[in-house]
Amino acid sequence: MRRTFLAFERATTALALAFACAMLVAAACLGLYQILARFVFEQPAEWSEVLTRFTLIWMVFMGAPVAFRQGAMICVDTAHRMAGPAGKRALDFLAAISALVVIAVMLWFGSDYAYRGRFQTISGLESFSMTWAYLAIPVGAVFSALAVIACLVDPRRQELDTAQ
Repeated sequence: MRRTFLAFERATTALALAFACAMLVAAACLGLYQILARFVFEQPAEWSEVLTRFTLIWMVFMGAPVAFRQGAMICVDTAHRMAGPAGKRALDFLAAISALVVIAVMLWFGSDYAYRGRFQTISGLESFSMTWAYLAIPVGAVFSALAVIACLVDPRRQELDTAQ
């Protein structure tokens, strides 16, 4: 069961990272397009700035699971280094519970925002609903929750190990 969950989490986190990277590339390309359109061709595109902002939002929320999985989000470095094995496990558990509470709030309110924004259109992209922008919050929260639980089950201390 543990091995299956960790394999599933590894796949979902890899998917989230690939999506976050794609959003970063898209944001960079859209930003370059906006610069060229505005300053070279003198025909600014109103949609590219808005779309860049939304790709960055998706990038952040889909990149968060990777940071959670590597143990880079909630670090209590000094206390973790000074604690014994039981103290380290208690700190890991406390950090995971705290993160899961925040993620639950994000999931709840993000879902509510996405639902409420279904009739609101995006300025510059009137044919798209704001739901697509708000949906990054609950989707990222689900991926992050999986990563936090996996980090609790199988801790990776990449951030903590390199910060010495």
